[in-house]
Amino acid sequence: MFFTPVTPAGFRRHLYAANARALPTFAQPASTPRSQGAATLEQDEQSFTLSFDVPGVSREQLVVGIEGNVVRLSSAEGAPRQYRFAAELPQDIDAGQSQAKLENGVLTLKLAKVVPVSRVTELVIH
Repeated sequence: MFFTPVTPAGFRRHLYAANARALPTFAQPASTPRSQGAATLEQDEQSFTLSFDVPGVSREQLVVGIEGNVVRLSSAEGAPRQYRFAAELPQDIDAGQSQAKLENGVLTLKLAKVVPVSRVTELVIH
């Protein structure tokens, strides 16, 4: 039998890391930082901030990919340690406005949210 976990926010998240710890759910108040082990998530109105402990790898050995509302992190082949992470966020990410910083073994991703554009068209009444 196969079970699929369902979260209140309606999205799934997966963590594939050496320590096999799950990233906490994203349905907490926006101003509250949350962490479990090696990952931390903060959210405000303009962006998501994800922080990961990735000791033993350099910035050249990490690959961050963004596609819509999905962010993927992995270490390159041949890196001394292997990391894999994928998460589906509740809102699309603006990759052009996002930033990644690696400092003292901590990778911080500041992921800018895409501002929704209104597509309302007014009709002329005759």
